[in-house]
Amino acid sequence: MDRHVLLVDDQRDILRLLHSTLDTLKRPELKIFESPSGEEALLHSARYKVDLLVSDYKLPGMSGIELMHKVRMRHPDAKVVLITGITDRKVREEMLNAGALAVFDKPIPLADFLDVVERGLGLVQTIFPIGKQDGKTEERHARVSDLLANFRQDIKADAVFLLNDRGLVQARTGKLRDDSMEVSLISSLMAVHTASLKVARHNHQETFDSYHVFSGGDHDLLFIPVTPLYALLVAGNGLVNEERILETINSLMALRAQIERSLKSMGVTGELNLTPRKDVRVSNDAPPKVLKKQAEKAADGPISLEMEALLKEAENKKAKINDMDDFWNQAAEKHGNAPANPDVISLEEARKLGLVPGDGK
Repeated sequence: MDRHVLLVDDQRDILRLLHSTLDTLKRPELKIFESPSGEEALLHSARYKVDLLVSDYKLPGMSGIELMHKVRMRHPDAKVVLITGITDRKVREEMLNAGALAVFDKPIPLADFLDVVERGLGLVQTIFPIGKQDGKTEERHARVSDLLANFRQDIKADAVFLLNDRGLVQARTGKLRDDSMEVSLISSLMAVHTASLKVARHNHQETFDSYHVFSGGDHDLLFIPVTPLYALLVAGNGLVNEERILETINSLMALRAQIERSLKSMGVTGELNLTPRKDVRVSNDAPPKVLKKQAEKAADGPISLEMEALLKEAENKKAKINDMDDFWNQAAEKHGNAPANPDVISLEEARKLGLVPGDGK
């Protein structure tokens, strides 16, 4: 079934950017139309259906909110995404309270924009897919979802997510107050997760314990690891107030233990490997290819991205050195007999030029 998307902005560059971004989804059912003003957008909506309206907040003649209400009079089920260059928090709240699916500040975060479009139109998500489940683990994943739902209800949270180390949502319940930036938020949190894992290794921790609390924004956010491969994100209001924080943390620890047991029942251990291998030594003087094999053996697993980059750099440096040596060797062979002083010529050259008195006569 075709899905009609109407893009409205008085800046042509913005329209081209949004249109080309939507084209990257490669969905033939998406029919994309552009309008430079609210009036032209209304004319289009009178002739064609609108499944998704993407509009600038500040348009000539009318605001994006006014356009949203008028379009919805003809298409009540139309989803709306608003874009603004205004950073005023009250304006953002006005747009969300008016029923906008998402609100984006300029410059537009394109990954988040595509994620919202996919979710809003009910498309199969390619930008931020939910983790796939096979038949054997579906029942256990349902158990995890039930644990998240019960926890959310008990502590009156707005949303609870179980994320894997690649930033994919394995299970979720509820939604964020404003999920426009959900992709960017989770990506940033997974960077925190990766950094915490490195700190735990440097600190020689036997268990991966790390707690992160963010308060004072749209939500209070609590982010903790379950294993090195999974983490929990909890969002809600007042969760870390002085009178509630102990209760919230205790409940979260109980949920973490339940989730960890469920993951282990699925064969996911996620244990930290902090014990160094004593039977392998890495030589700094070894060639890059040998160094790579030694590093992989020492790590007892695939080489890290950081080490891969260093090894590649070493190989490039070696190639450059070899090329440089070849250049100077060839130069020496070609010009080895040339005098150091350009104003002086050799005796042989002088003879050839007839400059040696009595020579050859």
